[in-house]
Amino acid sequence: MSKEVQNDEDVKSALRQIFGEDVSPETLKNYAHKYAELMAYYRCALMEVETKFNVLDEEFSLQFDRNPIESIKGRIKRPESIHKKLLKYGLDISIENIKNNINDIAGIRVVCSFLDDVYVLADALLKQDDITLIEKKDYIKNPKENGYRSLHLIVGVPIFLAHEKRIMNVEIQLRTIAMDFWASLEHQLRYKKDFVYTDEMLRELKECAETSSELDLRMENLRHKVRSSLDSYNRIHS
Repeated sequence: MSKEVQNDEDVKSALRQIFGEDVSPETLKNYAHKYAELMAYYRCALMEVETKFNVLDEEFSLQFDRNPIESIKGRIKRPESIHKKLLKYGLDISIENIKNNINDIAGIRVVCSFLDDVYVLADALLKQDDITLIEKKDYIKNPKENGYRSLHLIVGVPIFLAHEKRIMNVEIQLRTIAMDFWASLEHQLRYKKDFVYTDEMLRELKECAETSSELDLRMENLRHKVRSSLDSYNRIHS
C-alpha cells in the first residue's frame, strides 16, 4: 500500500494547510481525530478487498496453474485531494460530506496478465455475497477520449470492528499490463499541470494507447492458440 496519512499529527499538519493557520487548536484536534478514524476504516476496507483478490489469484493458481494477477496496489486519498474534490462538488469540509459524497477515497489497482482476466476477476468478485456493486464504468470497451483504458468498479465492502460492522466504499481499477504501462507513462508525461499539449502530442498519446490495446488482443489470441494446442496434445497423448 502506498504511503499515506497514518496519525493525528500528520493529519493536523495537512488539515492546517487546508483550513489555514487561524483555525483553533480544539477544532483542528477534534476534526483530525475523526478524520484519522475514518481513514483507518477505509484502510481496513482496502485490506478486505486486497485479500479477496489474493484468494482468487491463489484459486486460479491451483486450478489452472497460473496467476492472473501481476500486481495489486492500494492507496488512500490524501487530505489535499479530498479537499479539492469537496470544492469541486461545492461542499463544505466535514466528515459527513466526505463519507456521503466521495466514493474513491480508498482505491485499489489490480493489474492482470491478460484481457480476459480483467473480466473474469471482476465477475468473480461481484458474485461474492458480501460485495455490493455501486457503480461500474468500463473504459476498456468504451475508452476515454485520450485513449485511457481500465475497468472501474465502486463497491461496498463490510469491515468488522470490535462492536459493529461498517460498509465502506472502495474504488477498484482492473487493467492489463499494457494498459497500466500506458497509463503510468501518460501520467508521468502530464505531471506538469500548466503545460498545454499540442494536438499532435495528444494524437500520438492516443495512438500509443491504441497500440497497447492491439497488443492486448494479440497476446489474448496467442494465449487461446497455445491453450488449444495444449488441449489437442493432451487428447492425443491421454
